[in-house]
Amino acid sequence: MPLLYYWRGDNYRSDLDHGVGYHLNQANPLLHEIELGDSLWAFTRTVSGAYALAAELVVCAKTINSPGFRYGAYRVWGDLRLSRYFSVAYQPDITALIRSLKISAGGDVLGRAFQGHAAVRRITPEDNAILSAYSKGLSLEPRARLIPEERLEALLVSGDAAAVAQLLKDEPSGLDKERREYLTARATPARDRRLVAQLQDLYNGACQLCGWAPRSVYGCDICEGHHIRWLSRGGADELANLVLVCPNHHRAIHRIDAPFDFSVLSFVFQASSEPLLHSLHELTA
Repeated sequence: MPLLYYWRGDNYRSDLDHGVGYHLNQANPLLHEIELGDSLWAFTRTVSGAYALAAELVVCAKTINSPGFRYGAYRVWGDLRLSRYFSVAYQPDITALIRSLKISAGGDVLGRAFQGHAAVRRITPEDNAILSAYSKGLSLEPRARLIPEERLEALLVSGDAAAVAQLLKDEPSGLDKERREYLTARATPARDRRLVAQLQDLYNGACQLCGWAPRSVYGCDICEGHHIRWLSRGGADELANLVLVCPNHHRAIHRIDAPFDFSVLSFVFQASSEPLLHSLHELTA
């Protein structure tokens, strides 16, 4: 079942400034009724007051956020290979297109029909085809170009601020000044390496996912701390945002960008979910 979402203009522009994540949060459980592989279409209002098609997220995972998450409990993740953000600057107003769909969108101001839980709506396969056909003529949003995040996260974790700054220079994107300052000046030096040592002691050096315990086999600690919400995405460097995983699991999580489902304490991979075997500290990332 495809969905249509109204993305408030200020939130849309802020997300572009701070680095798009190809995922969406909502308080409405309807968000999780979408099937994997279906499209979540988003439209927004531009600074000129026109409505424009902003994105198509082809959903590859559905997760639950940590309790009390400010943007709602439900999250969907777009497939990075298939999902698209569209340039809205020169699109014609699509008010008539949205009103032509089989949804209730009355009222003088279109956005008022998409408030609160009503911001996300079911659409029919026919509506999905209409939006798909319209999107074929749209330009992609250049600011939605992803920085190589696996590499960026590794540099942040290593504490190499100069290398982070060089990567941002070599990989231009639409990040605003505040976001660049966070990545280069605040996220890197803030790393507290004592936290991983605490995890090592708490779990006796064992991977929380597979239970591999190098400390008992080799007499040394090999497992690594993984930030559930990556440092590069504004995650906090604290125990509540860290799990201890073996190098194989750490590489897999980063390589495919496996999201974490707080409702079942599991990482969601492409073909399966893997729950934490051991969880002795509270996770609230």
